[in-house]
Amino acid sequence: MLLQNGYSSGATHVGRTLLHHAILCGSVGAVETLLASGAECEAAVRTSRSGRFRPVHLAARLGQPEILQTLMDKGCDVNARAEAGDVAVILAARHKQEDCVRVLVSAGADVALLNLAGESAASVASSGGWKAGFERAVLGAIRSGTIPLSSDRHVFSPMMFTARCGDAAALEVLLAQPGVDVDEQDADGCSPIMAAAKEGNVDAFRVLVFAGANVRLCNKRGETAIGLAQQSKKRDLFEQVMLDFALEKGMPAGGFYALHCASRRGDSAAVHHLASTGYDVNIPDGDGYTPLMLAAREGHAAVCELLISHGARCDIQTLRGETALSLARSALATAAFNKAEDVIMDELGRQLVLAGAHVVKHTKGGRGRPHGKSLRMVAAAGVLRWGGSSRRNVMCVEAEVGGSSAFQRRRQRKGRRGDDAYAPGLFRVVTATGKEVHFVCQGGEEAAELWVRGIRALTRAVFGKRGN
Repeated sequence: MLLQNGYSSGATHVGRTLLHHAILCGSVGAVETLLASGAECEAAVRTSRSGRFRPVHLAARLGQPEILQTLMDKGCDVNARAEAGDVAVILAARHKQEDCVRVLVSAGADVALLNLAGESAASVASSGGWKAGFERAVLGAIRSGTIPLSSDRHVFSPMMFTARCGDAAALEVLLAQPGVDVDEQDADGCSPIMAAAKEGNVDAFRVLVFAGANVRLCNKRGETAIGLAQQSKKRDLFEQVMLDFALEKGMPAGGFYALHCASRRGDSAAVHHLASTGYDVNIPDGDGYTPLMLAAREGHAAVCELLISHGARCDIQTLRGETALSLARSALATAAFNKAEDVIMDELGRQLVLAGAHVVKHTKGGRGRPHGKSLRMVAAAGVLRWGGSSRRNVMCVEAEVGGSSAFQRRRQRKGRRGDDAYAPGLFRVVTATGKEVHFVCQGGEEAAELWVRGIRALTRAVFGKRGN
């Protein structure tokens, strides 16, 4: 009505135009009418000292998203400066106007601009206790398809911001843009995947891993995404992401030992898949541990068996002298039912009896004079051999450490020096014909146990668990 009666849209009252008063009243219709009638969308409020406070600043501060959108549609400068160098998005953040921040970001507000105090919209929101609201606004804009404008990636990086927030859906929007750098680094050398790991954002971490992010990239403190993930309380979840990647893509993410991880976790299915697709079962990780060592340390007997079936060696040592067997034994202190030691001892015994060794053989059930023999097992035939004749190639139905009671009585009656009835390294076998044969190996009782385990294991493999 005022306009119809000749009132100018540019006329002022106490330094404000009709457009300013319409914004102060929150009247969207009046704003639209005034702009349609030629009102200047950049008209400054004349009561301010600098004359730089514009309608866009007023609407952002007061929380008028619809009016803001109307001003954007009319082509107002979304990055115009107000007093103290504030831009509209900084004012919206300071006054906690979530919808206004979303409209401004979607309209192309430069989120990296700083005011005269060196503050950005993000830092103003954080210092004002409104970090979560600012994040919701910006992430909402990203999820709707807007890539926030940033003139300085060190002040505001959409990728770093979204990774720190942990919004996987928003990350996927950003990663779909042409020319995106998944490994961009901030002033500290931190990359998006490092940020996701540091903040414990597993879903964002997954998106970045599958997008090809470099998990071995170092920041200025020498940290990597892998290292940060391993230090996290969510370590198991991060490892599962890396393991899923290795299983799905058929290759490990750099710096991540997939087979070691699966072995330590006791994931038999993953171990079988990885070992079957060419992963080296004997390669050490950064600490010198092989997959078998880690499985043994955690007491995963089934995984130990699986790794051994794929060629894992039990005799590898770390620089600290640790072996799969020593780690399995150390685990017994906390897990009394750890069967990994048995699995490894069986394999060590199998390797020992296949290779063979020089032993002392007792004759005539302990009545005769002991003499040296070369003893080994023939795997294919399942026989224990210490010579060429059939009497020296026997199938065993029993193997035990130590001597039988009859053998001990005979040796004691012989009065042998050193009491060899109980000699360290003594073990015996019973053949399929019922004959009992005693041997003494080098290495004491543990070596004798390996001989017994190896004979039993190979006999079972050929003739079944009963050894018949």
